Amino acid sequence: MRIGMITSGGDAPGMNATIRAVTRCALDLGMEAVGIHEGWQGVVDGGAKFEPFNWRRAGGILQRGGTIIGTARSEAFRTVAGRRQAARNLVNAGIDGLVVVGGDGSLTGALILYQEWAEHLKALAADGSIPAEKAENPAPFPLRVVGLPGSIDNDQYGTDMSIGADTALNTIVEAVDKLSSTADSHQRTFVVEVMGRRCGYLALMSALATGADWVLMPEEELDPRWHYRMVEALKRGRAAGRRHDLIIFAEGTRHSDGLPIRADTITEILKTRMGVEGRVTVLGHVQRGGAPTAFDRVLSSRLGEAAASYLAGPDPTPVMFGLVNNQPTATPLTEVVTKSQAVNIQMDQGQFEEALALRGRSFLDALDLVKTLSRAEPKEALKDRGRICLLTGGPDAPGMNAILRTALRIARNAGQDVIGARYGFGGLAKGDLQAIEWMDVQNWMGLGGSELGAVRHELTPGEIPGIAGTIAAWDIRGLVAVGGLETYKEVGRLLTARAEHPALRIPIICVPATIGNNLPATEFTIGVDTALNNIVDAVDKIKYTASAAHRVYIIEVMGRQCGYLALTAGIATGAEMELLPEDGISLQDLMRDTEMLRRGFVSGKKLGIVIIAEETSPHYDTEFVRRVIDAEAGGAFDVRECILGHLQRGGVPTAFDRIQGARLGARASQQIMDDITAGRDHVNVIGLAQRGIRITPYSEAMATMDMANGRPLAQAFLRWRGLADKLAKPGPEGV
Repeated sequence: MRIGMITSGGDAPGMNATIRAVTRCALDLGMEAVGIHEGWQGVVDGGAKFEPFNWRRAGGILQRGGTIIGTARSEAFRTVAGRRQAARNLVNAGIDGLVVVGGDGSLTGALILYQEWAEHLKALAADGSIPAEKAENPAPFPLRVVGLPGSIDNDQYGTDMSIGADTALNTIVEAVDKLSSTADSHQRTFVVEVMGRRCGYLALMSALATGADWVLMPEEELDPRWHYRMVEALKRGRAAGRRHDLIIFAEGTRHSDGLPIRADTITEILKTRMGVEGRVTVLGHVQRGGAPTAFDRVLSSRLGEAAASYLAGPDPTPVMFGLVNNQPTATPLTEVVTKSQAVNIQMDQGQFEEALALRGRSFLDALDLVKTLSRAEPKEALKDRGRICLLTGGPDAPGMNAILRTALRIARNAGQDVIGARYGFGGLAKGDLQAIEWMDVQNWMGLGGSELGAVRHELTPGEIPGIAGTIAAWDIRGLVAVGGLETYKEVGRLLTARAEHPALRIPIICVPATIGNNLPATEFTIGVDTALNNIVDAVDKIKYTASAAHRVYIIEVMGRQCGYLALTAGIATGAEMELLPEDGISLQDLMRDTEMLRRGFVSGKKLGIVIIAEETSPHYDTEFVRRVIDAEAGGAFDVRECILGHLQRGGVPTAFDRIQGARLGARASQQIMDDITAGRDHVNVIGLAQRGIRITPYSEAMATMDMANGRPLAQAFLRWRGLADKLAKPGPEGV
């Protein structure tokens, strides 16, 4: 089988990672791959636009933004004649299937071509453009089509995330963080326009991730007095002590009469009604640029593998593969196209509630959360029902502050008093507590670490009475404990001590925050996305040095005895080897893999990356592995090691960690308040499960742990091991 690959419409970071994955997975399945340049226009043009892709051609592109095979909007393909010409070129090139990476327009074009295929072949055979036998169809529609969602707008039905959206979102968040610094210094108001002609995803999620004060987007209906409400809200914020204002709006936002809202419209409103000069930043196409994030690289690789496997299978139904509940999932292309367009139809008809409903529950929840978090003051006054205590246990993880900020504001908005324990359980035992008010957490969203302090601390039997005394003295009715496995264990000690200390019979909820991603009842922990991007950023830089010197780098990453960071970083960086604690290290396997590397360098390879988790083997450390590989290399390459260390947990949290941290913080806070109201003393664990946020009883969650190794008994990410091997093993060219 011979498959063609096109990237069409607007480019999106991660398209190159998709091309790489489709090519290498197709070759692994015995198929041929052809890259078709310049999107659908290249299919129409044919000839040199069709380039055979081999293993080596798909190498070295994983970290590059844009698309190496180009993209273009094609007016010719919109016509029947243009599509017939495209069909002729595909048939004559021997293309049996297509992988189309793009947005609504690109996938609609793929569906139309599929539906017209038999008619095109018949006409082409009749005029002699193709041999008559090629028009004799053994099946109604022999052309195989798989779509992959490639759009920074994240506006396609059938996927939770589209390729490129995470990178664009992080680009926006990084820009807004920088704007917030200068805005706070000068007490300014900034208006930031982001992309989203027909979808407010980027505007909404960047508002949540940056703590913006107002958001405008196409899906939300604006009444004629919307600007009065915005101005009053901003005035209340300034009166409450906020030093700057941040307004984010999507480029496709419209007035109630359907006319577009412009940035200068908003600044004129601010000047007239508030007497302030609003500064405008239009991010524009910078949102499309740059190297893809770790998430987009892994997403692209997983979807690319799914597309190649589907084309090798028996089902001829045209589908789009998207990420649904963290699993690559096929949706019929007809359904994707119809339901993606339905949102636009509802908005054009002024049915905004219906349009919002079509975006899904998580979109609506995020909008409600932004509205609550952006308030200038709590909705309700404090009520006499004790306090909720927040604490962060060590080690720290990026995104902890997003959890704390959201948990506090959700509780305070409902009239619930909140305090914080400084430096985790040790501070709680000593009574080292602090009051936290609404505006105290205003700028916490983008801060790394924990503003409450997070340190490793194992409770002693003598400290348990101190905690019970603190709870009684401060009238603490519920506890939100944010942290990793050490924090979960300390909660277990409090649970065991309840019989002796009745004051500990309060509801407690554990929120997963650790870069190791080794906690029960959750697929992702807060902090792991930031750590992964830190690793990928470092490896991208290292690769430039390695390629210039014919060198292999052995890079040690954190994770203790969980290999999530190592395996995922290997996929995201294009590593040749990943050494995981779940597999261990044997000298036989190490020497076999080293020989594979050596043959690759002899055949023309210029660099090699080996990712090793910090506790992969109790016997063979990173230095030992380096010496073995160096000894067995036979002079084909140099070997260096790099231990990234605490670099992995440093810096500001990514958009993913902020957004998911906010979601978990909000749900955890609400659960504790519900338990307090109902008089329950439940101890629970919250997590990001396949179908959304899930609350699991503590004992049930901990029963799924392999405590000897400090990781869950079942780890979903290990299913990616086969993908990593497919993408990294030597191809027919030896590299």
